[in-house]
Amino acid sequence: MTQRPLAGVIGGSGLYDMEALEDAREVTMDTPFGPPSDAFVLGRIGDTPVAFLARHGRGHRLLPSEVNYRANIHAMKQLGVRYLISVSAVGSLAPDRAPLDLVLPDQFIDLTKRRETSFFGDGVVAHVSMAQPVCHAVREVLASAIAATPGAQERQLHRQGTYVCIEGPHFSSLAESRWYQAMGGHIIGMTNMPEAKLALEAQIAYASLAMITDYDCWHPHEENVSADLALRNLLSNAALAQQVVARAVAMLGSERPASHAFDALRTALVTPRERMPAHRLAALEPLLSDKEHAS
Repeated sequence: MTQRPLAGVIGGSGLYDMEALEDAREVTMDTPFGPPSDAFVLGRIGDTPVAFLARHGRGHRLLPSEVNYRANIHAMKQLGVRYLISVSAVGSLAPDRAPLDLVLPDQFIDLTKRRETSFFGDGVVAHVSMAQPVCHAVREVLASAIAATPGAQERQLHRQGTYVCIEGPHFSSLAESRWYQAMGGHIIGMTNMPEAKLALEAQIAYASLAMITDYDCWHPHEENVSADLALRNLLSNAALAQQVVARAVAMLGSERPASHAFDALRTALVTPRERMPAHRLAALEPLLSDKEHAS
């Protein structure tokens, strides 16, 4: 019997496939919230079954605002994913975080404006706590994977950081960049929100591997961010990301750590099941239960 994926990987800019996947096959998914960004690639890394999705679609076809985040996360949950690693390109907002550094963000500031940020509503009310938006256990696995990966060991790793998520697709103005610094932001990107919120609503343990490509536009002595600059540094990060994520996935399969995300809805749901509209209950059913992963 084919195993359900234990781990999921969402690849950001520059990471459109997973070279380490064995026995890879494509699966087209559908969800009550529309189609995901692309077909999923299912396979395994060692003994760990994995689902991979290119966030922007292969060929990088989707703007950050065009990504159907709800469909992506719902499909991951349908497949059975319990641990989700997001790989993202980001800019630095802090002098001590340089291009090619690695960051494992533990907090987010959501400044997006045009995105559906919740599975709930339309007859079903839930208020999920975002005090801990990232799974500590998955972040620790990523940190251990980085420490054990040749090439990554030489990179500066920041084990914490606040990720400011903007709408895009434009990069920041200088005034905005300085404002984000004043907020306490360490890095800036366009995709981890509402992705992290939705993963928590889906009771999936989520963590982000953020790879710095630039200094946004605040640094007085460094080149302002451009698509060309970001992509140049991104390409140098892509092979490293492949290795780190493959090692982290194998560790998750071996360790299967507990996570606060697995029961995130236990105290969040306000509407009783018997009062939920039937069509909404059907759409949300995969999210409302979190049974132990089984083959």
